[in-house]
Amino acid sequence: MSLDKSSVFSKKSLAHIRAETENHGLKRSLGALQLMLLGIGCIIGAGVYVMTGTAAANYAGPAVTISFLVAGAACAFTALCYAELASTLPVSGSSYTYTYAALGEVFAWGLGWLLMLEYGLAGSALAVGLSGYLSSLLADFQVIVPESLRSPMVQSITTPTGTRFALTSNVNLVAVIMLAAVATVLIRGVSHSAAVNAVMVVIKVTVLLIFVAVGVAYVNPVNWHPLIPPNEGGFQFGVPGILRAASILFFAYLGFETVSTAALEARNPQRDMPIGILGALIICTVLYIMVALVLTGLVPYRELGVADPIAVAMNATRQPALAVLIKSGAVVGLTSVLLVNTYGHSRICFAMSRDGMLPRLFSDVHARWHTPHRGTMVVAGISAVAAATLPISILGDLVSLGTAAAFSIVAISVMWLRTTHPQLHRPFRVPLGGRHIGGVWVGIVPLCALLLCLGLIGPVLIDIIAKAMAGDVLLAVILGLYLLAGALIYVLYCRRASRVQRGIAA
Repeated sequence: MSLDKSSVFSKKSLAHIRAETENHGLKRSLGALQLMLLGIGCIIGAGVYVMTGTAAANYAGPAVTISFLVAGAACAFTALCYAELASTLPVSGSSYTYTYAALGEVFAWGLGWLLMLEYGLAGSALAVGLSGYLSSLLADFQVIVPESLRSPMVQSITTPTGTRFALTSNVNLVAVIMLAAVATVLIRGVSHSAAVNAVMVVIKVTVLLIFVAVGVAYVNPVNWHPLIPPNEGGFQFGVPGILRAASILFFAYLGFETVSTAALEARNPQRDMPIGILGALIICTVLYIMVALVLTGLVPYRELGVADPIAVAMNATRQPALAVLIKSGAVVGLTSVLLVNTYGHSRICFAMSRDGMLPRLFSDVHARWHTPHRGTMVVAGISAVAAATLPISILGDLVSLGTAAAFSIVAISVMWLRTTHPQLHRPFRVPLGGRHIGGVWVGIVPLCALLLCLGLIGPVLIDIIAKAMAGDVLLAVILGLYLLAGALIYVLYCRRASRVQRGIAA
């Protein structure tokens, strides 16, 4: 089947996009504070409770704080791009819809497919981390969850020659149960979900502040030296390790993008979206850095490569009651992130389904609860399968790739819309301005976002290629098959079912 270039690059008109804000079936119930809490609820989670220890132990050492700054800088520039697009086009679908308007259908599908990878596997990674902390917490109360029910089928094994993957008979049933519970809450309604999320955010932020306040008194400054451990080859420590750690921690900032997926349910999107996005990012970055400093000051960084690094650090204070409190906060925190992540995933699929790019079940809205109930069940089910079978190391790398690629396209979309629709009303504009080069508007902020995001993709791709060349092809095969599936689905299904395509044919 040949592709018609005039159709695959067709764009959704801005008038059509704006019309969607009036007829969508979802309830506008979220204000600026709720949107900010939505973002905080998604950002503060696996990045602090799980991945910080892995990033410090394997790649950056105490310099993991610098890695947070690098990842945070890339997200800050990208957040400003999201704020402009979200205030200009306050629609469901986030960057997918922005790309449809700016670059055309084939790019929108490619980005949507990346977003499904990003959100779907982020949900899996969060569920895996939640499974670890919950099992550890239950063990403190003499309730032992068998290893076979809390570990994935594929195990990540560290050997003298590098990381290898092995197949076992395990299935992470705890992660599957948590995803099912989160889906049930979301199906009952976004207002109810937002209320649950707000309570969880308050609890987990309080617990992290307690960790910082208590832990700082037990910090041993010797653990911070050297701040940047010498490179031991590849991405193990040194400056390469800082960048590799930043690429791992990148997906922990996914929360501010989730805020933009809630545009159709915001009461005043032009005002509330930028406040929610930027406010959540600033608060979480500051808290991340404080926690990382205390974490690496309490325990030698090489001991942090575990599923529950903050609990390990608290054990060093010899205060078991506080360790239980921290684990409880981790369970609440990761549940909150999982709730918001699954929410964002379902809303992106909702937008794509309304365009005919996904089956109609993803956009069916429940008559009573006014939520895409079937789509929510499907996306949670897909995440559950990955959580039950794949280790968090694979999930983290794939999520980081999807996130960085999506953020890059968002930065391009800002510049393209500024070039093609300079007269468009923009309640929020990226600062620092820009200039026209060859007829294309190039902004300082979106250009910095693009360069930083592409820079964080590099270490992950290099690591995947290196592993494949060494004979460990699992990660490369998963990524390759996913991209191939996306291309086939577009050619065989999307081009025929697309509402924009059918409008052109008519």
